Amino acid sequence: MTDGSKGLNYQEEGRRVLTAFYGALNSLRLYPLENDAVQQALDELHALVTRILTIEGDVEIRIVGDFFFLNETRLRLDLSNFATFGSFSRALQDHGIGAVEIRAGVQRSEWAPFVSILLRKPHAEDPFEAFMDRLAAAPVQHIELRPEKDVQEPEKDEEALLAAKRTYAQSVQVAKEVLGDVRLGKAVNVRKVKRSVQGIVDQVLSNESSMITMTTLRDFDEYTFTHCVNVCIFSVVMGQRLGLDKHQLYELGLGALFHDIGKQLVSRDIINKPGGLTDDEWVELKEHTTEGLLQLFRLHGFVDVPYRQMLMAYEHHMKIDLTGYPQNTRPRELSLFSRVVAVADAFDAATSVRSYQYNPWPPDAVLREMRDNPKRGFDPLLVKALITATGVYPIGTLVILDSHEMAVVSDVNKDPNLLHRPRVKIISDPLGVPLVEPITLDLARDDPATGRPARTIIKTTDPQKYGIQVSDYLT
Repeated sequence: MTDGSKGLNYQEEGRRVLTAFYGALNSLRLYPLENDAVQQALDELHALVTRILTIEGDVEIRIVGDFFFLNETRLRLDLSNFATFGSFSRALQDHGIGAVEIRAGVQRSEWAPFVSILLRKPHAEDPFEAFMDRLAAAPVQHIELRPEKDVQEPEKDEEALLAAKRTYAQSVQVAKEVLGDVRLGKAVNVRKVKRSVQGIVDQVLSNESSMITMTTLRDFDEYTFTHCVNVCIFSVVMGQRLGLDKHQLYELGLGALFHDIGKQLVSRDIINKPGGLTDDEWVELKEHTTEGLLQLFRLHGFVDVPYRQMLMAYEHHMKIDLTGYPQNTRPRELSLFSRVVAVADAFDAATSVRSYQYNPWPPDAVLREMRDNPKRGFDPLLVKALITATGVYPIGTLVILDSHEMAVVSDVNKDPNLLHRPRVKIISDPLGVPLVEPITLDLARDDPATGRPARTIIKTTDPQKYGIQVSDYLT
């Protein structure tokens, strides 16, 4: 069995628990309760469930059609062991049970009455209600059930990720086409861009974490285009946190996707220069904000002049104290949308590999710098809005746990007080040996035995140092 210090192998532990349930059912069906075989089967079942509770905090076994799930993981069963687990599945389904949830504190004495009721003949008219009535009369306090009709396959995620990946890929392609047309002086298909932004807004509203996950698909060769799409995603996510309505999110997303349109008129040699820029090159680069405003003004395909989007292109490097560029001779207050795009732009740029940045900052360090260093010129409230969306450790961050295992952050804790305790996928053992199958672990769950976190993050690290592509573990 996997050592408790190394997390939980859901596939292995799930199959063992199902085997233990089968053994308990089979032995109680054949022998009286006091029989040694029955007692041994119940001991094994209790030990296995207690072990998982110690690591995970709860245990849920779910049946959806012909599939078993342990917590949120679908168990891979072949024909041989599925036949074995079939009797357990039938016992639950005959009573109309779709999920069995075992809570911390379950006693060894609770298993015999629970399994015995499972073996009883189901009620013909309402089997689930009849089962619950029998269970209520038994000394079972830590086993809860849900009816079959209320149980569905866990949401993650494969369908949501597939939809997000499709939207992301299409958006990157649109950005590539549009920005290429601008560079060549060709007419831009604004309608296609609008559809792309609408797709991003819809995906963020329906499954925000899946779209944030897509921002880990950074491609060095496609940086210009993925950057525009990532800034759009982060901007819409922040806008949602600010309470913007769907139309406002669309307006924000459209400007975010176009925020660097002016760079298409800057020399490629300057954009891709690996070293520092000369004074003249820096002056030319800074012109991209003004060029962006003018390009958007000239674009055909908008019903009205895109003033908001023009401002975002023009203002996103100004900084809230106006010490950025373009410089201003008159006092002004940056628009909210420009301040949002500035935060999204800086975060994605600082965490990406570029021609002049082969060692990007870890995402948590970028957020900390943006939040704590006023010279960076970002709106601190908007940085906090980004942190509530991405967590202290954004999705895709490679971390080292106090167990010395390496893990990739896979989801953000929705509790604002627990942003530092995300869900992760452990990808190596304490010696750095890659695991055959990543182990999902929620760092927000405490060890019931100690009341303290089972794992904590001690530092972040650079995935390039280990040759790790974090998106491989997320998408």
